[in-house]
Amino acid sequence: MAKFDYVTRVLNSPLDVTASEWDALLALEPDPSPFMRHDYLAALQTSGCATPATGWQARFVTLWVGDTLHAACPMYLKQHSYGEYVFDWAWANAYEQHGLPYYPKALVAVPFTPVPGARLLARDPAARAALVQALLQHARDEGLSSLHLLFAQPQDVAACEQAGMMLRHTVQFHWQNRGVSDFDHFLASLQQEKRKKIRQERRKVAEAGVSFRWSRGADISSNDWDFFYRCYERTYLEHGNAPYLNRDFFHRLAHSVPENWLLFVAEREGRPVAASLIGIDAEHGVAYGRYWGALERVDCLHFEACYYQPLAWCIEHGFQRFEGGAQGEHKMARALLPVRTTSAHWLAHPAFADAVERFLQREGDGIGQYLEHLSQRSPLKVTAASPDAPVPHNRE
Repeated sequence: MAKFDYVTRVLNSPLDVTASEWDALLALEPDPSPFMRHDYLAALQTSGCATPATGWQARFVTLWVGDTLHAACPMYLKQHSYGEYVFDWAWANAYEQHGLPYYPKALVAVPFTPVPGARLLARDPAARAALVQALLQHARDEGLSSLHLLFAQPQDVAACEQAGMMLRHTVQFHWQNRGVSDFDHFLASLQQEKRKKIRQERRKVAEAGVSFRWSRGADISSNDWDFFYRCYERTYLEHGNAPYLNRDFFHRLAHSVPENWLLFVAEREGRPVAASLIGIDAEHGVAYGRYWGALERVDCLHFEACYYQPLAWCIEHGFQRFEGGAQGEHKMARALLPVRTTSAHWLAHPAFADAVERFLQREGDGIGQYLEHLSQRSPLKVTAASPDAPVPHNRE
């Protein structure tokens, strides 16, 4: 393998590198999440969602050989820990109690998007390893308290661990298509209790007079995008928070990467009442449960809009995986099974690094026990779960 003298450039915006250069690197990755596409990251910044004003200061780290981009990642200086989904509030509180600043910290992640996938884009393992070292050096040079890389793919995890970063595990729930041909076939693969529960939930929605339609890509109308955003915003406001993402962000995505979106609209008595927006990667057959909201309350409507409609669509269109997002043990009853996800962490302060390492060891043991517990509660029939039982391991 050729060795290069990389030149490190830290960019203040994804717009400082071309979409073609960035996406060419992403295409080399085994898990090229559409949320790492240049257009998605650029929309987060140009819409004002992920900017210094909201606590996300872009510091994209790139490695170059001449005019050729060899490695890159989206890094942000964070002034808080919102919008990350790997929670380090306790670490920040411990720093504060000892009179030490925890913020700003460095974060390698896609803002507001807990989707596992490529984080360190690289032409080869040497470039990936060099990128990790560049990240660590930048954090040291800037006097940052810490560096965090979230929801990483296995190659990234290995490079971070080789560089001495600490690993942390969390659990998500994903559906894998195990050869089912339609939704009835899917239900037949489940235990009777789970099958009965799903049918009851779907019946409640149908008896409430709710039906669904879906639109994909450029077929999603401007009116439907507007309606979706009303639903999405309402859900946040009902919980007492403003939404992380604004209407302009979705407007930009609708025009720049329409092929990555699938919208379900629930209708009742001829009027729309709820919407669920799904991210899709048609090339790799993966769908991602992302955003939803409702203007009217209907029992079990959330389950129908966010799980059953997308699952039926995925089965019909030959998609092989549906990722249900962060947290949510209730998803197991809908055949989304536990998957371990991994992040990597570095803390500058030696004593705090030691304390966090001990904490992560205990937490990791607990996650292992939790996954073992979940594996005993598979919703699949015994015959369907063997020999392909949903063993809860890393995506690596």
